[in-house]
Amino acid sequence: MQEYPVYTLRQLGLVLRNHRKAQGKTQAVAGGGVGVLAKTVSALESNPGASSVASLCKLLSALDLDLILRPKESLPPKEQKPARRKKGAAKSPAVDW
Repeated sequence: MQEYPVYTLRQLGLVLRNHRKAQGKTQAVAGGGVGVLAKTVSALESNPGASSVASLCKLLSALDLDLILRPKESLPPKEQKPARRKKGAAKSPAVDW
């Protein structure tokens, strides 16, 4: 089973859209089976930050996707995001991520 790490809202929208299209479903069909309007599916795909968690969960169900949360330290080092530098702190040498 392939996993899709999501670090940004934009990535979340793209993963949702790609899975829906790979299943050959329209926005209306994907949402209709779980009580979500096509315009809500569109909003989840284009701007998921403005949508409710309830709508996201319903769409995930319609697309047969699971939402899994895990601590960041369980990710392989390559997938971890670098820590943010505190304002005014000295810049560290370049790191090849």
